[in-house]
Amino acid sequence: MADRHTDLQGQVDDLVTRARGGEPRAVARLLSWVEDAGPRSTERLRAVMAGLAAYAGRARVVGITGAPGVGKSTTTSALVSELRRREQRVAVLAIDPSSPFSGGALLGDRIRMGDHATDAGVFIRSMASRGHLGGLAWTTPQAIRVCDAAGFDVVIVETVGVGQSEVEIAGLADTTVVLLAPGMGDGIQAAKAGILEIGDLYVVNKADRDGADRVRRDLTGMLALADRREEAWQPSVLATVSSAGRGLDAVADALEEHHAWLVASGELDRRRSRRARDEIEAIALAAMRARWAETGAARLDELAGRVAAGGLDPYAAADALLADR
Repeated sequence: MADRHTDLQGQVDDLVTRARGGEPRAVARLLSWVEDAGPRSTERLRAVMAGLAAYAGRARVVGITGAPGVGKSTTTSALVSELRRREQRVAVLAIDPSSPFSGGALLGDRIRMGDHATDAGVFIRSMASRGHLGGLAWTTPQAIRVCDAAGFDVVIVETVGVGQSEVEIAGLADTTVVLLAPGMGDGIQAAKAGILEIGDLYVVNKADRDGADRVRRDLTGMLALADRREEAWQPSVLATVSSAGRGLDAVADALEEHHAWLVASGELDRRRSRRARDEIEAIALAAMRARWAETGAARLDELAGRVAAGGLDPYAAADALLADR
């Protein structure tokens, strides 16, 4: 057992060294280990996270979200081009729906980002959501850490595109970019989707189409009515035509401006601490559920039966289950 652990740690250390040296295959292998759902996944994941801990926390994490059809992949690709012009190394994690057969990424957003295939300063990975709600994958936080530790300046996370369930990205990114487009629903629908609370930057894509100016005006008006502290960040509304590469320079400028505000205000540290706390809590809860599944299923069934029969309330049952641990 000790020899196997030593061998695994040696493999991890080698991969981390190669990944930090800019080797794409090493980054891809680490990400595969992070996503792996096999019997050794926990052991591997722990080893990878331990090996990366000293190198993480340097990259800017940008989340791009929006309803299907607004042009997230096209905008991401155009933004990558703009960031590369500014000599920044960029990693893209494109979260896709899962294949019902293989469990892998279904859409493969890398196909729509082929312009960057030969650029050594760009790494693109499609990740399957595997049924996880919120527009992300369960292992997205760990995947971000891999790209961060590998030395990328910016890590872009593009969400699935499932409308009103995409607010989770706001808790994962340093800066959240919300994409909209004319003809994709009015401003009231945008408010219903909760995007007025999660965005740090709003981008009206396909701005060459009819109705784009109205979407931008409606958004600007609604944001002006939002209850924000005077010292809080005031989101801006920009317009792009990503298919033609127009307006992305302003988006990149706004991302840098927001990052500077995050650092100066102390909000960057607060967001990252909150992100780490959420990640720790999720890991602990997942481990607890796994233990119950392995050793406490009968006890849980017993307590559930007593609650269903009216002999015990659910809070007392939960206390009893926790006491057994």
